[in-house]
Amino acid sequence: MAALGWLTPRRRSATARSVLAGEASAEAARRSSQDALDTLDTLDGADALDAKDAKKAKDARSAKSAKSPKSPKSSKDTAGEAGQPQFPVLGDDKAAAFFDLDNTVMQGAALFHFGRGLYKRKFFETRDLARFAWQQAWFRLAGVEDPEHMQDARDSALSIVKGHRVAELQSIGEEIYDEYMAERIWPGTRALAQAHLDAGQRVWLVTAAPVEIAQVIARRLGLTGALGTVAESFEGVYTGKLVGEPLHGPAKAEAVRALASAEGLDLDRCAAYSDSHNDIPMLSLVGHPYAINPDAKLRKHARRLDWRLRDYRTGRKAAKVGIPAAAGVGAVAGGTAAAIALHRRRR
Repeated sequence: MAALGWLTPRRRSATARSVLAGEASAEAARRSSQDALDTLDTLDGADALDAKDAKKAKDARSAKSAKSPKSPKSSKDTAGEAGQPQFPVLGDDKAAAFFDLDNTVMQGAALFHFGRGLYKRKFFETRDLARFAWQQAWFRLAGVEDPEHMQDARDSALSIVKGHRVAELQSIGEEIYDEYMAERIWPGTRALAQAHLDAGQRVWLVTAAPVEIAQVIARRLGLTGALGTVAESFEGVYTGKLVGEPLHGPAKAEAVRALASAEGLDLDRCAAYSDSHNDIPMLSLVGHPYAINPDAKLRKHARRLDWRLRDYRTGRKAAKVGIPAAAGVGAVAGGTAAAIALHRRRR
């Protein structure tokens, strides 16, 4: 039975390394967001070389906006649950939303999809892909992150990217998003994120995936930015080491805490969304925690504390149905068969 120990996820308390990982992730997220704003400012400046033309363009945009009817929002979008005030609160610049990525925003694990993309580009061998496929099949079957699985995947990824340039992985990340990730975004969770954006709030992904990949996903979804695992680099080249530890469990909470402090956010007015009990430390930080597609432990914890639940795997709220962590036997069989078929095609 000892060999099956990895089947049981273990919770950890924050350590000096998790604090370091969180602070490094927050710093990287803020730097990336600022770089994006600077780029937009540069583009805006180039477009506004002729002040008169710039003013005409602005007036035209304003006129078009005034003429275009806005899509009406349902009472569910604006009023929240029955008997509860509107959420998110419009114009609250002290509030933000933090979304876990794997199985919350996206079906499956980003790191495994990233691994498939790297394999396609001959970064590693078939036997490594087989391990990635098995771990992804397990993740879809159980709907639970296993720390040892995730650690094994990260160790493999670090060894694979060692010696490669950061810019190269960022460019490849754009391609991999289109190939494997774009069609796996949960529409329901995406709508929740958009509600925060429409209310004028910032929205951040929080994930154990590499921060460079997380930033690609956040940008493609139109979000503010991303907190992710920071891999050490020197002169733009990966060294094969991490800064601190993977952004998982307590490290996610530390990253959110550090970012909130730096951005002047009030965590009591913020929201967080996750599927995993490993993210209870992050969910417990904010005033509005949500359990999305929750695993059994998080579902139980959320019900006990009267947290809100959503389950987009069935189209029904998790509070009303007692379904397994995966989306039914058929979906499990299909996902596992697909992983095996992929492996066989590559042999």
